[in-house]
Amino acid sequence: MSKKRREIPVFDHPIIETHCHLDYLKDRPLEETLAEARRVNIERIITIAVSPDNLGKVRELAQAAPWVYGTQGVHPHDAESYTDDAEAEIRAHVGTEKMVAVGEIGLDYFYDKADRDIQRSVFRRQLQIACDTDRPVVIHSRDADDDTIEILTEFEDTLTRRGVIHSFTSGPGLARYAISQGWCLGFNGISTFNKAENVRDIIRMTPLEQLLLETDAPFLTPVPYRGKENAPFYIPFVAEKIAEVKALPLADVLTTTYQNSLRLFFPG
Repeated sequence: MSKKRREIPVFDHPIIETHCHLDYLKDRPLEETLAEARRVNIERIITIAVSPDNLGKVRELAQAAPWVYGTQGVHPHDAESYTDDAEAEIRAHVGTEKMVAVGEIGLDYFYDKADRDIQRSVFRRQLQIACDTDRPVVIHSRDADDDTIEILTEFEDTLTRRGVIHSFTSGPGLARYAISQGWCLGFNGISTFNKAENVRDIIRMTPLEQLLLETDAPFLTPVPYRGKENAPFYIPFVAEKIAEVKALPLADVLTTTYQNSLRLFFPG
């Protein structure tokens, strides 16, 4: 007989899901996903753009409910698809009410799906969009710590809103730089994986006031639901793990990460 998985906890405190990909979810209709998210007290969801092909889809999804928001940006995997037209589309829409950030942008030297010089150029171009539109940034950085620091250093004086390095799996050097410069770090189901002590070490060194909760759904499903498609409504398991790792009351983690999310993405 298979062991029954633990039910998803429901907390009194609201949660903001700061990073998922609603257009990638396949296991259930969107309406069911949103209803289950509401049931576990997720107050807002941010669904993330990754390519020229899904910029419009993200804007469409942001109309699915008043509490669903989006971003506009091109992921480093798709950097070679970045064009002047894509940039114009991002600029035209990222300043609108329901698009709350430029992202997901950055560098990925692990998969190297795009030429590194092109990745760096596209990263800089989109950081400039964030500067010009006064939007925060959602950054993807994998195996590219040094170049990420170098490029972000170029924008220290002009990128006033900063943002988040999401799904943080990088080393302590990038973490220390980001924390010192006022960036947030985003953590997800990886924090619950048995072999992710390196990520938990970064969680321990990250001030709670600079920490965000996310799922990156449909990827990186947390324990105890690994093997199933991830979804926003699994985010309570991430909150519990953060509280355990930092040896803090769960209520403190939920309250502070909620305020962090509001401050970064929904000021005023």
